[in-house]
Amino acid sequence: MATSSGCAAHRTFHVWLTTAQGRANARIVVGIALGGIFLDAYDLGALAFGIKDITREFNLTPAGTGMVASAITFGAIVGALLGGYLTDKIGRYRVFMADMVFFVVAAIACALAPNEYVLAGARFVMGLGVGIDLPVAMAFLSEFARLKGPGNKASSVAMWCPTWYAAISISYLLVLFFYAVLPESHSDWLWRLILGFGAVPALVIIAIRSRYMSESPVWAANQGNLKEAASILRQSYNINAHVPQDAHDQPAPVVNKAKWSNYLNLFRGIYLRRTTLATLLSVVSSFAYNAVAFGLPVIISSFFVQSMLTTILISLVLNLLFAFVGGLLAVRYVPRFGAWRMSLAGYACQLVALLGLALIGRPEGASEGVLAVSMLALFLFGQGFGPGAHTMTFASLSYPTSLRGVGVGLNQTLMRSSSTLSLFLFPLLVASLDTAVFWVMRWHRLSAWRLCWRSAGSRPGMMWMRRIIGNDRSLRWVPPTEGRL
Repeated sequence: MATSSGCAAHRTFHVWLTTAQGRANARIVVGIALGGIFLDAYDLGALAFGIKDITREFNLTPAGTGMVASAITFGAIVGALLGGYLTDKIGRYRVFMADMVFFVVAAIACALAPNEYVLAGARFVMGLGVGIDLPVAMAFLSEFARLKGPGNKASSVAMWCPTWYAAISISYLLVLFFYAVLPESHSDWLWRLILGFGAVPALVIIAIRSRYMSESPVWAANQGNLKEAASILRQSYNINAHVPQDAHDQPAPVVNKAKWSNYLNLFRGIYLRRTTLATLLSVVSSFAYNAVAFGLPVIISSFFVQSMLTTILISLVLNLLFAFVGGLLAVRYVPRFGAWRMSLAGYACQLVALLGLALIGRPEGASEGVLAVSMLALFLFGQGFGPGAHTMTFASLSYPTSLRGVGVGLNQTLMRSSSTLSLFLFPLLVASLDTAVFWVMRWHRLSAWRLCWRSAGSRPGMMWMRRIIGNDRSLRWVPPTEGRL
């Protein structure tokens, strides 16, 4: 029957991923998929150093500054909903190619923006690309990974985290480069060059994706198009796959055609608890991190009387040595320790860091300043190997192929909403509370830690986390719908 043929194709593909050729090809696909995440982080981080110059050049009010800063996250909220649906509707590859156009057009428009309204509009369009790209990137990362062992699904999805911090670090390096080469009379060009440069990696990614990527055979089989799935396996992966004659005799059953009502399916049956827990963990994780990450240059400059160059260098070191390294450790050790345990450990590090920052307040003297920066380093390290890496894993691996796009899309929509709220509230909290804002953030992180502990500590929550992610034994489990490909 066609159903058994679909299952056989699905199993054949995952067996092939364990071969040397399969692992090599999968690494290429994973690397290309991570390109969109790189652009996401670059475009979000690029504005961190330029927002003061933009405010001064356009004479912005606080409301205008907030409009420019949050426009990209508003676009990402809309884009995630659209991207989640389109990823399941028309396929991973088509969406993957089309969304890069948003990055190119928006980056050029940002660089040439004559006023704050054009800039905010361009950032909104860029956010659409960010939101659309992430669900399909997560789908590729989870569908082109081994079921167990090093490089398994949890490990592959966690790769988004070090990629994110690498992009942030590169944006800092570009700021450093342009800061050094631009004459002082043209320093107002800095933010335009940084934002406009985002078009360059987008064009490179378009060229690479068109050359090396194809549609996901798992998605094609899930749509009932076994002939296309077999063709993709033969042409792109050199697997001698053919559809048996009995599969031609009757139409292949379709698991779940993409439709807007699939968003409602995320809140039904076995998916209700998964959706609730994955969403809550993502929302609470992103709130404090986005405030700290986007405000990192401002936080550091408030600790010391220093030059722009020193602020850039400290921000770069913190991201590379702590956030990026933490993300690499998450990829390396999640198959051994599991995403749940590593998330709890990451939250614990952040609780200690925020407590230290709250007690220090505004540093007095070099020793307190160094200690405060060390606490920021601990916060970023905990984010890198803990919730930053694994909250995306919960969302990506909680659903079968037919619901993965809308599942990640919904998760990203709500997470981006939390990020937008944090970006809006953080300046207000700092203005009213100064460094006492760290007490508020510590309370928020404590709530996140307790949520993670209690959800995984309950029997249903523990079964969800352990069956879907985090260790090889659990990754053998496949949701019932997935098995009917």
